[in-house]
Amino acid sequence: MTHAFFEPPATSRYALRKLSAPRCLLPGDFAGSGADSELAAIDLLVDQGRVAAIEPAGTLPAELGPDLDASMVLPGLLDCHTHLDKGHIWPRQANPTGDGAGASMATQRDRQARWHAEDVRRRMEFGLATAYAKGVVAIRTHLDSLAPQAAISFPVFREVRERWAGRIALQVSSIAPLDIFLAEEGRHLADIVAESGGRLGCVTRSTRHPGDPMPPDLDEALARVFQLAAERGLDLDLHVDESTDPRARALIRVARTAAAQDFAGRILCGHCTALALQTDEFIEETIAACKDAGIDIVSLPTVNMYLQDRSPAGRTPRWRGVTVLHEMKAHGLRVAVAGDNCRDPFYAYGDHDMLDTFTQAVKILHLDHPLSDWIRAASETPAAIMGLDLGLLKPGMAADLLVLKARNYSEMLSRTQFDRTVLRAGRAIDTTPPDYRLLDDLMDA
Repeated sequence: MTHAFFEPPATSRYALRKLSAPRCLLPGDFAGSGADSELAAIDLLVDQGRVAAIEPAGTLPAELGPDLDASMVLPGLLDCHTHLDKGHIWPRQANPTGDGAGASMATQRDRQARWHAEDVRRRMEFGLATAYAKGVVAIRTHLDSLAPQAAISFPVFREVRERWAGRIALQVSSIAPLDIFLAEEGRHLADIVAESGGRLGCVTRSTRHPGDPMPPDLDEALARVFQLAAERGLDLDLHVDESTDPRARALIRVARTAAAQDFAGRILCGHCTALALQTDEFIEETIAACKDAGIDIVSLPTVNMYLQDRSPAGRTPRWRGVTVLHEMKAHGLRVAVAGDNCRDPFYAYGDHDMLDTFTQAVKILHLDHPLSDWIRAASETPAAIMGLDLGLLKPGMAADLLVLKARNYSEMLSRTQFDRTVLRAGRAIDTTPPDYRLLDDLMDA
């Protein structure tokens, strides 16, 4: 095993004493101790793999477990937007331009040539093994769904989901250009998604009008997506306005379509980067429409900062490429951050580590001064969006925890927590990520 900074007692009932925990993730009536407005000093009792009690620090007897000297404890984190089917193809299919157009073309080339069932399965499981080692407890992945890929990848996903049950809770969404839903292919895809217990998803771009961020068939196709989802009782998970073009204003159209159809399902919209380029008045109008429609938002800060406003060598990007997350949260929208792509043409880096994603999000999106309850964006909020009872520290929850050597947010955000202890059902797991060499035979050019 890698060198986690401590091992919990081997007994089925033990205490982790003198921890620091985010107050926003503790039970509402928990006062705790300590002067820190964001962290509470607690003792945590584990019994038979579950959190049995949370008490003010110093309450539980010393003989029950170690004094952890204010080490931070977090619940297992959640990644509600990623692409496990694309992951880890960078060594064989790099993106020569580093921008979104180059990423789409490179991915298409690789998908058409290489994405048979075993290739998808092995890369998907490699990503899951990495996320598990990092302390991620739930993932929603999008699967590229243009025919014939959906018929290949969704059965693989169903098998992998069953194999990983009890380790990582897995959800799935389709991703395809919006206009396929105006044809029979869209109806067939909706049936595959329903068969897989997934979410119906697409991008708000049309292959019929590839250069237009607001294609003429946008409203008709959106209406059809909502109709197909409603007929099958599916939630929606959409890629919206992932663009540096201020003409991209699809988010408000999604919200208005939801309202017009009185859509009863959940709606998650990802990216929404072009909204940050609009006027304050239009931003307010769009956020209000999203609130009325019950739309949740997920920002992908590392990937969007990497892709957006990229130009040929020699020009520095002028903006961070992320959406107006502060304003959305202030207006009552549920907002999350997630990992998105990993070592593929859309993002050359990443390691399926939601603690690292949150750490970078704090810096990219200025989720600090104060940090307040922003940790919820990687824990409780994606859990609520995904409909899962996860992401909190409370009695009765499975003891799926991250225990960090860092004693406060400053230490956590300043130094990568490679020596974290990851507990699953109260037991420490091996936090060694899988070796990239395991994929070498898939990486031949």
